[in-house]
Amino acid sequence: MTTTTHSQKYAGKLAVLYQDQGDVQLFQLLAERLGVPLHQALNSDSLEDFFLTWRDGCLKLLDKELLKKGGLAVDIEPRNGEQRSWPAPKDGALAQALGRKTRTVVDATTGWGQDSLHIFRMGYELLCIERSPVMAELLTDGFNRLAQQDWMLRLNLESPRLLQGNAIDLFANLEIPPDCIYIDPMFPPKRKKSALAKKSMMVLRDLLGDDQDKEQLFEAALNTAGKRVVVKSPDYADPLGGKPSQSFQGKLLRYDVYLKG
Repeated sequence: MTTTTHSQKYAGKLAVLYQDQGDVQLFQLLAERLGVPLHQALNSDSLEDFFLTWRDGCLKLLDKELLKKGGLAVDIEPRNGEQRSWPAPKDGALAQALGRKTRTVVDATTGWGQDSLHIFRMGYELLCIERSPVMAELLTDGFNRLAQQDWMLRLNLESPRLLQGNAIDLFANLEIPPDCIYIDPMFPPKRKKSALAKKSMMVLRDLLGDDQDKEQLFEAALNTAGKRVVVKSPDYADPLGGKPSQSFQGKLLRYDVYLKG
Protein backbone atom coordinates (compact mmCIF):
# COMPACT_ATOMS: atom_id res chain seq x y z
CA MET A 1 0.00 0.00 0.00
CA THR A 2 1.21 3.52 -0.75
CA THR A 3 2.66 5.26 2.30
CA THR A 4 2.37 8.97 2.98
CA THR A 5 3.81 11.45 5.45
CA HIS A 6 0.76 10.76 7.61
CA SER A 7 1.40 7.03 7.96
CA GLN A 8 3.92 7.39 10.78
CA LYS A 9 1.65 9.81 12.64
CA TYR A 10 -1.28 7.40 12.54
CA ALA A 11 0.73 4.18 12.84
CA GLY A 12 -1.05 1.83 15.20
CA LYS A 13 -3.78 4.39 15.90
CA LEU A 14 -6.00 4.45 12.82
CA ALA A 15 -7.30 2.09 10.15
CA VAL A 16 -10.01 2.16 7.49
CA LEU A 17 -12.71 -0.43 8.07
CA TYR A 18 -14.61 -2.12 5.24
CA GLN A 19 -17.43 -4.48 6.23
CA ASP A 20 -18.85 -5.56 2.87
CA GLN A 21 -20.91 -2.40 2.41
CA GLY A 22 -20.30 0.01 -0.46
CA ASP A 23 -17.59 0.18 -3.09
CA VAL A 24 -14.43 -1.32 -1.62
CA GLN A 25 -12.32 0.87 -3.93
CA LEU A 26 -13.46 3.99 -2.08
CA PHE A 27 -12.20 2.47 1.16
CA GLN A 28 -8.92 1.44 -0.47
CA LEU A 29 -8.34 4.95 -1.83
CA LEU A 30 -9.10 6.49 1.57
CA ALA A 31 -6.62 4.16 3.26
CA GLU A 32 -3.98 5.02 0.66
CA ARG A 33 -4.51 8.77 1.04
CA LEU A 34 -4.00 8.50 4.79
CA GLY A 35 -1.30 5.83 4.63
CA VAL A 36 -3.13 3.52 7.03
CA PRO A 37 -4.23 -0.16 6.88
CA LEU A 38 -7.51 -1.36 5.40
CA HIS A 39 -9.30 -3.98 7.52
CA GLN A 40 -12.21 -6.08 6.33
CA ALA A 41 -12.88 -7.53 9.78
CA LEU A 42 -12.03 -6.65 13.36
CA ASN A 43 -11.22 -8.88 16.26
CA SER A 44 -9.97 -8.42 19.79
CA ASP A 45 -6.37 -8.41 18.54
CA SER A 46 -6.80 -5.30 16.38
CA LEU A 47 -4.12 -2.81 17.33
CA GLU A 48 -5.78 0.38 16.17
CA ASP A 49 -7.87 2.57 18.48
CA PHE A 50 -9.69 4.50 15.73
CA PHE A 51 -11.41 3.58 12.48
CA LEU A 52 -12.87 5.39 9.47
CA THR A 53 -15.76 3.83 7.58
CA TRP A 54 -18.83 4.77 5.55
CA ARG A 55 -22.08 4.10 7.40
CA ASP A 56 -25.60 5.47 6.93
CA GLY A 57 -24.54 7.45 3.88
CA CYS A 58 -21.66 9.34 5.47
CA LEU A 59 -18.04 8.93 6.48
CA LYS A 60 -17.70 8.21 10.19
CA LEU A 61 -14.92 8.11 12.77
CA LEU A 62 -15.18 5.42 15.41
CA ASP A 63 -13.30 4.22 18.42
CA LYS A 64 -13.82 0.70 19.76
CA GLU A 65 -16.65 1.91 22.00
CA LEU A 66 -18.50 3.31 18.99
CA LEU A 67 -18.11 0.30 16.68
CA LYS A 68 -21.64 -0.88 17.41
CA LYS A 69 -23.18 2.55 18.00
CA GLY A 70 -22.86 4.21 14.60
CA GLY A 71 -19.84 6.49 14.89
CA LEU A 72 -19.18 10.22 14.58
CA ALA A 73 -19.70 12.23 11.39
CA VAL A 74 -19.76 15.93 10.47
CA ASP A 75 -23.30 17.02 11.33
CA ILE A 76 -24.66 19.33 8.63
CA GLU A 77 -27.96 20.06 10.38
CA PRO A 78 -28.45 23.32 12.32
CA ARG A 79 -27.85 22.99 16.04
CA ASN A 80 -30.63 23.33 18.58
CA GLY A 81 -31.82 26.92 18.65
CA GLU A 82 -30.37 27.83 15.25
CA GLN A 83 -32.80 29.02 12.61
CA ARG A 84 -33.07 26.99 9.42
CA SER A 85 -33.63 30.02 7.19
CA TRP A 86 -30.75 31.26 5.03
CA PRO A 87 -29.11 33.51 5.80
CA ALA A 88 -29.82 32.96 9.48
CA PRO A 89 -29.96 36.08 11.68
CA LYS A 90 -26.58 37.38 12.83
CA ASP A 91 -27.32 37.22 16.54
CA GLY A 92 -25.73 35.57 19.56
CA ALA A 93 -22.22 35.82 20.97
CA LEU A 94 -20.47 34.34 17.92
CA ALA A 95 -22.11 36.77 15.51
CA GLN A 96 -21.31 39.69 17.82
CA ALA A 97 -17.67 38.61 17.91
CA LEU A 98 -17.43 38.21 14.13
CA GLY A 99 -18.86 41.69 13.63
CA ARG A 100 -21.79 42.99 11.62
CA LYS A 101 -19.56 44.66 9.03
CA THR A 102 -17.52 41.49 8.49
CA ARG A 103 -18.05 39.84 5.13
CA THR A 104 -15.22 37.31 4.71
CA VAL A 105 -14.17 34.81 7.39
CA VAL A 106 -11.42 32.19 7.53
CA ASP A 107 -11.95 29.43 10.08
CA ALA A 108 -8.36 28.40 10.77
CA THR A 109 -9.21 25.42 13.00
CA THR A 110 -12.30 23.86 11.47
CA GLY A 111 -12.40 20.60 13.46
CA TRP A 112 -15.87 19.03 13.31
CA GLY A 113 -17.10 22.08 11.40
CA GLN A 114 -19.96 23.06 13.71
CA ASP A 115 -18.89 26.67 14.15
CA SER A 116 -17.94 26.85 10.46
CA LEU A 117 -21.39 25.70 9.39
CA HIS A 118 -23.06 28.16 11.76
CA ILE A 119 -20.92 30.95 10.28
CA PHE A 120 -21.81 29.76 6.78
CA ARG A 121 -25.53 29.66 7.54
CA MET A 122 -25.36 33.27 8.77
CA GLY A 123 -24.33 34.25 5.25
CA TYR A 124 -20.65 35.03 5.69
CA GLU A 125 -18.24 34.22 2.86
CA LEU A 126 -16.25 31.40 4.46
CA LEU A 127 -12.97 29.57 3.87
CA CYS A 128 -12.22 26.58 6.10
CA ILE A 129 -8.75 25.32 6.99
CA GLU A 130 -8.09 21.99 8.73
CA ARG A 131 -4.63 20.55 9.23
CA SER A 132 -5.65 17.03 10.27
CA PRO A 133 -5.94 14.84 7.15
CA VAL A 134 -8.48 12.66 9.02
CA MET A 135 -10.72 15.60 9.88
CA ALA A 136 -10.30 16.97 6.34
CA GLU A 137 -11.69 13.68 4.97
CA LEU A 138 -14.65 13.87 7.35
CA LEU A 139 -15.27 17.53 6.48
CA THR A 140 -15.08 16.87 2.74
CA ASP A 141 -17.72 14.18 3.15
CA GLY A 142 -19.89 16.52 5.23
CA PHE A 143 -19.57 19.43 2.81
CA ASN A 144 -20.42 17.12 -0.10
CA ARG A 145 -23.58 16.05 1.73
CA LEU A 146 -24.38 19.69 2.48
CA ALA A 147 -24.15 20.56 -1.23
CA GLN A 148 -26.91 18.05 -1.95
CA GLN A 149 -29.40 19.50 0.55
CA ASP A 150 -32.62 20.75 -1.01
CA TRP A 151 -32.24 24.27 0.35
CA MET A 152 -28.65 24.50 -0.93
CA LEU A 153 -29.73 23.40 -4.41
CA ARG A 154 -32.78 25.66 -4.39
CA LEU A 155 -30.72 28.73 -3.46
CA ASN A 156 -27.86 27.71 -5.78
CA LEU A 157 -25.36 27.83 -2.91
CA GLU A 158 -21.95 26.17 -2.76
CA SER A 159 -20.53 24.53 0.35
CA PRO A 160 -17.63 26.30 2.10
CA ARG A 161 -14.24 25.89 0.48
CA LEU A 162 -11.87 23.65 2.45
CA LEU A 163 -8.08 23.69 2.48
CA GLN A 164 -6.13 20.90 4.16
CA GLY A 165 -2.89 21.99 5.78
CA ASN A 166 -1.36 24.10 8.52
CA ALA A 167 -3.09 27.48 8.64
CA ILE A 168 0.16 29.19 9.64
CA ASP A 169 1.61 28.18 6.26
CA LEU A 170 -1.58 28.61 4.24
CA PHE A 171 -2.18 32.19 5.41
CA ALA A 172 0.73 33.27 3.21
CA ASN A 173 -1.11 32.02 0.10
CA LEU A 174 -4.33 33.97 0.65
CA GLU A 175 -4.79 36.41 -2.21
CA ILE A 176 -6.89 38.87 -0.20
CA PRO A 177 -6.77 39.23 3.60
CA PRO A 178 -10.08 38.09 5.11
CA ASP A 179 -11.97 40.55 7.27
CA CYS A 180 -11.86 38.06 10.15
CA ILE A 181 -9.86 34.98 11.11
CA TYR A 182 -11.60 32.67 13.57
CA ILE A 183 -9.58 30.35 15.83
CA ASP A 184 -10.94 27.59 18.06
CA PRO A 185 -7.81 25.80 19.31
CA MET A 186 -7.89 22.72 21.51
CA PHE A 187 -7.02 23.76 25.06
CA PRO A 188 -5.98 21.23 27.70
CA PRO A 189 -9.11 20.11 29.56
CA LYS A 190 -9.72 21.60 33.00
CA ARG A 191 -10.30 18.10 34.37
CA LYS A 192 -8.92 14.93 32.87
CA LYS A 193 -11.68 13.23 30.87
CA SER A 194 -14.35 15.54 32.22
CA ALA A 195 -17.77 13.92 32.26
CA LEU A 196 -19.01 17.05 30.51
CA ALA A 197 -16.70 16.61 27.54
CA LYS A 198 -18.52 15.68 24.34
CA LYS A 199 -17.62 12.33 22.85
CA SER A 200 -16.68 14.00 19.56
CA MET A 201 -14.11 16.22 21.30
CA MET A 202 -12.74 13.38 23.41
CA VAL A 203 -12.16 11.26 20.30
CA LEU A 204 -10.60 14.20 18.47
CA ARG A 205 -8.26 14.97 21.36
CA ASP A 206 -7.26 11.32 21.78
CA LEU A 207 -6.49 11.02 18.06
CA LEU A 208 -4.82 14.38 17.44
CA GLY A 209 -3.72 15.76 20.84
CA ASP A 210 -3.76 19.39 21.97
CA ASP A 211 -2.75 22.31 19.77
CA GLN A 212 0.81 23.01 20.87
CA ASP A 213 1.31 25.95 18.50
CA LYS A 214 -1.81 28.01 19.23
CA GLU A 215 0.26 31.06 20.23
CA GLN A 216 2.08 30.98 16.88
CA LEU A 217 -1.24 30.49 15.09
CA PHE A 218 -2.68 33.53 16.84
CA GLU A 219 0.30 35.71 15.85
CA ALA A 220 0.08 34.54 12.24
CA ALA A 221 -3.68 35.21 12.20
CA LEU A 222 -3.19 38.70 13.62
CA ASN A 223 -0.61 39.46 10.92
CA THR A 224 -2.94 38.14 8.19
CA ALA A 225 -6.46 39.28 9.10
CA GLY A 226 -7.78 42.48 7.58
CA LYS A 227 -9.86 43.68 10.52
CA ARG A 228 -10.05 41.24 13.44
CA VAL A 229 -9.13 37.90 14.96
CA VAL A 230 -11.69 36.02 17.05
CA VAL A 231 -10.52 33.35 19.50
CA LYS A 232 -12.97 30.90 21.05
CA SER A 233 -11.83 29.80 24.50
CA PRO A 234 -13.21 27.83 27.42
CA ASP A 235 -14.21 30.20 30.20
CA TYR A 236 -11.40 28.94 32.47
CA ALA A 237 -8.58 29.70 29.98
CA ASP A 238 -6.52 32.88 29.91
CA PRO A 239 -6.94 35.00 26.76
CA LEU A 240 -4.68 33.58 24.05
CA GLY A 241 -3.46 36.96 22.79
CA GLY A 242 -3.43 38.96 25.99
CA LYS A 243 -6.14 41.48 26.82
CA PRO A 244 -8.72 41.43 23.97
CA SER A 245 -10.36 44.50 22.44
CA GLN A 246 -13.75 42.96 23.20
CA SER A 247 -15.07 39.76 24.71
CA PHE A 248 -18.46 38.08 24.30
CA GLN A 249 -19.63 35.42 26.73
CA GLY A 250 -21.33 32.20 25.69
CA LYS A 251 -22.27 29.13 27.70
CA LEU A 252 -19.07 27.85 29.36
CA LEU A 253 -17.01 29.69 26.74
CA ARG A 254 -16.19 33.12 25.43
CA TYR A 255 -15.17 34.78 22.18
CA ASP A 256 -12.20 37.13 22.52
CA VAL A 257 -11.95 39.75 19.76
CA TYR A 258 -8.67 41.37 18.72
CA LEU A 259 -9.23 44.39 16.48
CA LYS A 260 -6.59 45.69 14.11
CA GLY A 261 -5.77 49.32 13.45
